[in-house]
Amino acid sequence: FHLLESGGGSVQAGGSLRLSCAASGYTGSRYCMAWFRQAPGKEREGVATIDSDGITVYAHSVKGRFTISVDNAQNTLYLEMNNLKPEDTGMYYCASRGGDECMTPIGGVISPFGYNAWGQGIQVTVSP
Repeated sequence: FHLLESGGGSVQAGGSLRLSCAASGYTGSRYCMAWFRQAPGKEREGVATIDSDGITVYAHSVKGRFTISVDNAQNTLYLEMNNLKPEDTGMYYCASRGGDECMTPIGGVISPFGYNAWGQGIQVTVSP
């Protein structure tokens, strides 16, 4: 199962970016996909998840600004990011739990546990 991110870059605060994640090698109909991010010196943070039923979950810090979606025909995961803030800066990773269900966040935290396929990451930089 191979994941490849694209679409990162540098924007000013208030701007928008759309990340894409092309998936290949998985043939199941059930899935849980997610976006994570990691800022320098900080732990990896779950941003959003989506499952094959279209159910989405967002971290509190991005709710109302980010939208996760999937194009099943194109095998591509997206993250639309609007009203970006400097604290959104970091490496963004797409990840998959394969055919396993998405886990319910505990305390609002999306855990990286159980995600067995990861992209190489792509940089997003938001300047003040």
